[in-house]
Amino acid sequence: MKVIIRKNSAESSLWTAHYIAAKINEKAARTDEPFVIGLCTGSTPIETYAELIRMVKAGEVSFKNVISFNMDEYVGLPESHPESYHSFMHKYLFDHIDEPAGNIHILNGNAPDPVKECEDYEKAIVAAGGFDLFLGGIGEDGHIAFNEPFSSLESRTRVVTLTQDTREVNSRFFDNDPEKVPAQAMSVGVATVLSAKEVVIMAYGSKKARAIAAAIEGPMSHYCTVSALQAHPAGTIVCDEAAVGELKVNSYRYFKAVEAAEAK
Repeated sequence: MKVIIRKNSAESSLWTAHYIAAKINEKAARTDEPFVIGLCTGSTPIETYAELIRMVKAGEVSFKNVISFNMDEYVGLPESHPESYHSFMHKYLFDHIDEPAGNIHILNGNAPDPVKECEDYEKAIVAAGGFDLFLGGIGEDGHIAFNEPFSSLESRTRVVTLTQDTREVNSRFFDNDPEKVPAQAMSVGVATVLSAKEVVIMAYGSKKARAIAAAIEGPMSHYCTVSALQAHPAGTIVCDEAAVGELKVNSYRYFKAVEAAEAK
C-alpha cells in the first residue's frame, strides 16, 4: 500500500487527477484497448473531477476511449432527482468531458429486477475487460462504496441496506433529514473494487482520520471494509494532512520517506 500525503484537499485532488490522466495516457500510448475506470460520488472527488475537466478541455487527456462504471446508486430515487448519482456524475463530470454516452455505466436504482441489475453490472465490468483503475472515497466508519461495516470482503455488486449513521451523514444532501435518504442502495462489492489492477482511495479532513488509521494500521477486517486494500498489490490512499492525524508518527514518516525516495 502507498499513502500519498498532501497539505490539503486541493493539493491531494490535483495529485489524483494528474495520476488518473497519466494512467489513461500511458495506456492510450501502447494499445487501442479502452481504459476502464471505476468512479465515485460525494464531496471528496469534486475537485479531482474539476481538474480532469480542465485537462480534457486543454487537450491534456481524453476520455474518448474510456469506459466508466460508477460504484453505487440509491434504490428508488429517480435518475432526475438532484441527489441521484446519475445527476451528480453528469453535473460534475460527464457533461463536461468527451466520454461517449455509451461508455458510461451507472447502476439503475429503479430496475424492475434489482438482483438481475446487479448481476448484469458485474458481467458488464468483465465484458469491458475489468478495471484498470478504481477511484473511491471512504466513509467516516471506513466503508468503501456502500459496503457498510460487516460487509463481506468477498462481496460483489448487490443491493445493500444503509446504516443509520450513513443516512445521517448523507442527510446533508437531503434537507438534513435522514428519513429522506433512501434506506437502500445498489453498490459494487469489496471484491469488485479489489478486482481492479489499481485502486486509488481519497480521504480528506479530520472526520476521516480514524478510518484512515484503521485502514492502514489496523487489521484487515469487515468492520472497516476499506482495510481490505491492505491485500491489494497496487493500492494507494491519497490524504490531506488532516486525514492522517490519527496515524502513528513513525507511520507518517515512513510514507513521506517512501514518496520522497521514489521522487528522486
